[in-house]
Amino acid sequence: MSKLGTPLSPTATRVMLLGSGELGKEVIIALQRLGVETIAVDRYANAPGQQVAHHAHTITMSDPDQLKALIKAEKPDLVVPEIEAIATEALEELESAGLARVIPTARATRLTMNREGIRSLAAETLSLPTSPYAFCDSLEALQAAIDGGIGYPCVVKPVMSSSGKGQSKIDGPADVAAAWQYAMSGGRVSHGRIIVEGFVDFDYEITLLTVRARGEDGQIETHFCEPIGHLQEAGDYIESWQPQPMHPRALQQSKHIAQAVTDNLGGQGVFGVELFIKGEEVWFSEVSPRPHDTGLVTMISQWQSEFELHARAILGLPVDTRLRTPGASAVIYGGVDGENIVFDGVDAAMRVPQTDLRLFGKPESYERRRMGVALGYDDNIDGARQRARQAAACVKGKKA
Repeated sequence: MSKLGTPLSPTATRVMLLGSGELGKEVIIALQRLGVETIAVDRYANAPGQQVAHHAHTITMSDPDQLKALIKAEKPDLVVPEIEAIATEALEELESAGLARVIPTARATRLTMNREGIRSLAAETLSLPTSPYAFCDSLEALQAAIDGGIGYPCVVKPVMSSSGKGQSKIDGPADVAAAWQYAMSGGRVSHGRIIVEGFVDFDYEITLLTVRARGEDGQIETHFCEPIGHLQEAGDYIESWQPQPMHPRALQQSKHIAQAVTDNLGGQGVFGVELFIKGEEVWFSEVSPRPHDTGLVTMISQWQSEFELHARAILGLPVDTRLRTPGASAVIYGGVDGENIVFDGVDAAMRVPQTDLRLFGKPESYERRRMGVALGYDDNIDGARQRARQAAACVKGKKA
C-alpha cells in the first residue's frame, strides 16, 4: 500500500485479525503504530487482541456463514488469519470474488491450517526432506501405519491444532490408544484424523522466520531472521533463544527449504518455518503463515520484532530483519485454573537485569496456559536464557 489512512475516518486502512491471542495482540499494536484501524475477532470475548483493537467481534470463525457475514459487514482492506480453526473455504470464496485480500493468500491459509495439506505440499509436490509420515482416520489405521513402516518411537498430532495441543510421543504399543484419544481431544476442529510421524533423530529444532516483503522495485523479496532455537514440552514451546548456532551448510539448506515452501505459498508477511537439524542435515517440519510463538523472543533480540515485520510486510512497507542482541524468552504459565487471576512477583521479575516482561491479559487461566513471557538479553544466548528463566520464575499466578 503506497498510502495509509487515518483510523476511524473514511480514509482508514482497515485490517481484520482472525484470532486475537497474544500473537495477534502484538500484530495489532504494530499496525496501530502505523496508523492502521484494527478489527480483532476471536471465539471468546475480551481476548488479548480485542483489548487493544479499535473494534472487537466474537464469533465462531469455523462457521463459514458467520465469517463471511462479518467480513462483508466490516469490509477490511486486509484479512489476517492468526489461528487454525477458521473456515478457510469461506476465505477462498471471498478472495476469488474480490471481496477480501487474505494474508498471505487464502490458498496458503487453507494449506497451512491443516497438517495434511502442508505436509503433502512439502514432501510430494516440492520433494523436500521430511520425516516419514502417514495420515490416519482411525485407531486401527494408526496402528497399521506404525506396524507398516513408521515404527517406534513416533509422534502423533491432530491434523489441525496449535501450540502442541493433542501431540504426543509413542514409545511402544502400550501408548498407541492413549495417543489417539489425546489427539482427538486436542484438535482445534474435530476432524477425526491425525498425522503420525516417524521420529527424527535430530540435534535440535529451529524456527526460521521467513519474511516475504516488497522491495523498492515493487517485487517480492525474501528475507530471513537469524534462526531461533527452542525447547518444547508436550509439543508446546517453553523457551526460545536467538540466534541458534548452526553449521553454515545447515543454515543454507534451511533457507533453501524455507524459501521453497514460502515461494509456493506466495503472498506477503512473516512465515514461521519449523525445521529439524542434525549436523548438516535438515528436515522440514511445519510452517505457520504468520508470526510464531517461539518468535516472541524477537521483541528483545531484533531491531524489528516479528510482529513489526509482519505489519510492515503485509502493508507493502520495507522491513529490517537484523539482530540487535542475543536474546531469549521463557514462558510464564497461569499456574491455576480460574478467571480474574492476579500475578505476584512482577516487581521482582523486573529487577532482574537486562530483562523485560509481557503479560498477555487473557481473561481465563489454566494451570498450563501461557499467560505471559519473560524476555532477556546478554552478550551470549546462555546468559540471555538464564536471565529470561530467572525473571519468569518470579511471576506466579493466583486466584484473586
